[in-house]
Amino acid sequence: MAPKARTVGIKPKSQNFKDKSKPTDVRMSNIQAAKAVSDAIRTSLGPRGMDKMIQAGNGEVSITNDGATILKQMNVLHPAAKMLVELSRAQDVEAGDGTTSVVVIAGALLEACEKLLQKGLHPTAISDSFQRCSNKAVEILTQMATPIELTDRETLIKSASTSLNSKVVSQQSSLLAPIAVDAVLKVTEPGKETAVDLKNIKVISSLGGTVEDTELIEGLVFTSRSAGTNAPKRIEKAKIGLIQFCISAPKTDMDHSVIVSDYAAMDRVLKEERSYILNIVKQVKKAGCNVLLVQKSILRDAVSDLAQHFLDKIKCMVIKDVEREDIEFVCKTLHCRPIASLDHFTADNLVNAELVEEVASGTNKFVKITGIQNQGRTVSIICRGSNKLVLEEAARSLHDALCVVRCLVKKPFQIVGGGAPEIEMSLQLAAVAQTVEGVDAYCFRAFADALEVIPSTLAENAGLNPIATVTELRNRHAQGEKNAGINVRKGAITDIYAENVVQPLLVSVSAITLATETIRSILKIDDIINTFS
Repeated sequence: MAPKARTVGIKPKSQNFKDKSKPTDVRMSNIQAAKAVSDAIRTSLGPRGMDKMIQAGNGEVSITNDGATILKQMNVLHPAAKMLVELSRAQDVEAGDGTTSVVVIAGALLEACEKLLQKGLHPTAISDSFQRCSNKAVEILTQMATPIELTDRETLIKSASTSLNSKVVSQQSSLLAPIAVDAVLKVTEPGKETAVDLKNIKVISSLGGTVEDTELIEGLVFTSRSAGTNAPKRIEKAKIGLIQFCISAPKTDMDHSVIVSDYAAMDRVLKEERSYILNIVKQVKKAGCNVLLVQKSILRDAVSDLAQHFLDKIKCMVIKDVEREDIEFVCKTLHCRPIASLDHFTADNLVNAELVEEVASGTNKFVKITGIQNQGRTVSIICRGSNKLVLEEAARSLHDALCVVRCLVKKPFQIVGGGAPEIEMSLQLAAVAQTVEGVDAYCFRAFADALEVIPSTLAENAGLNPIATVTELRNRHAQGEKNAGINVRKGAITDIYAENVVQPLLVSVSAITLATETIRSILKIDDIINTFS
């Protein structure tokens, strides 16, 4: 008899790691998306870089070549591409300048990663090796840097000018750079250089005039004109009071109302209102106050018409509707505390200033307070521009210049620009690649080649032959000329230090460190998982 046929249960193959190509595809997709962002702003790099016109959904248009601004307003959907937008923002917070460079370097490093992955190197090995490359690159930069003294104003101005030379307002760099240097030095407290806060510099944008009319004011500027028609517009030897209470009749709570049934009661209400306001104004006059700063109130008028009439009579200038967020800056500048109630409105709580006047600036009128007694470490800058686009870009460029000077105050070392540090790092890392073994040798070589993207892009944007320029630059550095860089004005390789093209060490160190960190994060990703919110 034939034996019974047995059915053997074949175990299904494990589903895990079945699709080996998926992590590779995800990685390549991430690299391509991030590279696309890098390529989009690559043409904006350097003094001859192009500008981008950004049109927002609401029809607003802005023109800029600041990397952080372009990426912030760009509609980016891919999660890996968003990481490059965050990278640019991180560079803006850390150094304030080099926001385009950091994204261009990241794009070049991703391209290097792509080639290394295709050779079969493991992402983790590349990631660890790139970290070592980054540390070595920072060492090379530090060796190249020259220390500076904060008392050397000329050197600080040169660095600020370099950051402005790549902006739309580059023609006015000789005016804006000294303003940026003086502003940062004014708010820097000796012994606390690392804690420089740019919030102590108030930049006010005013339409009208040209960028040349931008001015630095050691004092306080209010964008609103003084209240009242008959009030004085100029007061010398001013006594200033900053109040947080209202000079108007009290109101009932939100859900209450007062019903007045006869004229006698109405007259009594008006009489009470009048005597209430008169009492406050008498107290103001008794204290000797002739300039009153009133915080904006959301519940009722900060200063009623009747109160304004009385204050005009006692020749007191009133600046009302001081914004709540500006109060801290005002207090710091005037070195005072806001007065919260009428009982504390005494001569002791007032601040003396040499001059308070209302000045016209373009189409606007400002109130300017100068010669403040015991003024705090703050400063105001009135930024001017002939149209909205130029004005916005001038304010952005001025912010970058302020950040550059802050970097030099925090870490008083500078290096040359013009692609010189990148070529020097590239050469030295290539030399290190010869001495190491295994994966590191490939990675150091790839990292070194990727850094050449900065001088190559500078040459390309300046209309030079990128291959010939970078080859000559590499040759000059190999001969020991560490300060040789691309001079875009002359279209040649020159000693860039003699041309005063210098930048803070912190900007370059931050760019290399942050770019490497982001690349390592992107490399480690092998899948994208959508979740239900």
